[in-house]
Amino acid sequence: MAKYRKLGRTSSQRKALLRNQVTALLYHGKITTTEARAKEVRKIAEGLVAMAVKEKDNFEMVKVTAKVPVKDKDGKRVKEVVDGKKVTKYDTVEKEIKKDLPSRLHARRQILRVLYPVVSVPKEAAGRKRNTKEVDLVAKLFDEYGTKYANRNGGYTRIVKIGPRKGDAAMEVILEMV
Repeated sequence: MAKYRKLGRTSSQRKALLRNQVTALLYHGKITTTEARAKEVRKIAEGLVAMAVKEKDNFEMVKVTAKVPVKDKDGKRVKEVVDGKKVTKYDTVEKEIKKDLPSRLHARRQILRVLYPVVSVPKEAAGRKRNTKEVDLVAKLFDEYGTKYANRNGGYTRIVKIGPRKGDAAMEVILEMV
């Protein structure tokens, strides 16, 4: 008996499909797909969430100093003349950041092996590269899902059958985070 479903695809296509659907599930919270795909995506997604739950509190807060460019009211960098050259003016700012401990860092990298990068495009300027932002799904996993499912022993996803698909009568389901 096979340990996984082949889904009628080559191994590279299958891995890409599953990575894409896991990323979409964790970003949006629910996806609609076929039953066989949902069961495979569920295995991967639950493993990632379990890893995030286990490592959610495994960090330390560290104070760092950073040089931040001074900006004017329009958001442009302020320049000053030093030795006949225009250079950007910087302020020194002290920040407190989360520093991952080794096991959390390892978990972060394991999760990044599976997830694709997600870019959010604002609705008002759709199609423009200017206001796009890269979403940190790993941080969402640790902060949102890790704390949400801390008291739960597995079973982070739910499969709800919605009936056969019109074209090929494949059983369609909604896979959602509980």
